[in-house]
Amino acid sequence: MTSIITYGQAPELEVVTWLNTKQPLTLSALRGKVIVIHAFQMLCPACVVHGIPQASAIHELYSQDEVQVIGLHTVFEHHNVMTVEALTAFAAEYRLTFPIAVDVPSNTGSIPKTMAAYYMQGTPTLIVIDQQGQIRHNLFGRTSDMQVGNFIGQIISEGKSYR
Repeated sequence: MTSIITYGQAPELEVVTWLNTKQPLTLSALRGKVIVIHAFQMLCPACVVHGIPQASAIHELYSQDEVQVIGLHTVFEHHNVMTVEALTAFAAEYRLTFPIAVDVPSNTGSIPKTMAAYYMQGTPTLIVIDQQGQIRHNLFGRTSDMQVGNFIGQIISEGKSYR
């Protein structure tokens, strides 16, 4: 796990389409909640083995009134095989129920727009945004479940003390 110290306002997600939600999500509309973004690729072994199960567990464990999990399918390699149609089948096969955004491809290179805006190094990446829209954690690679639970719990607790 590599931690990138990137504090400041979280940029809006740039999305081609959404899965598992009736309407598009925006970070500004989710203010007041902790937002957990799990950036992944279908063909990323660490994403499939660790990141996606972790995102699913967070989605199941925390109340959606406090924590919103968003999957971000951010394709920077093997573009021809990681289509929206393939992602739809993948999400159904793995029974993913949290909203999944498909990152907008770059016009100039292989790194998609949201991936570039968040300075991600690859996948899996876990981004935790607090209730005020500030990036609190931007973690590339495997992060332990206990550590992620601690991050989220601390931010929820801090948010309650501001009320």
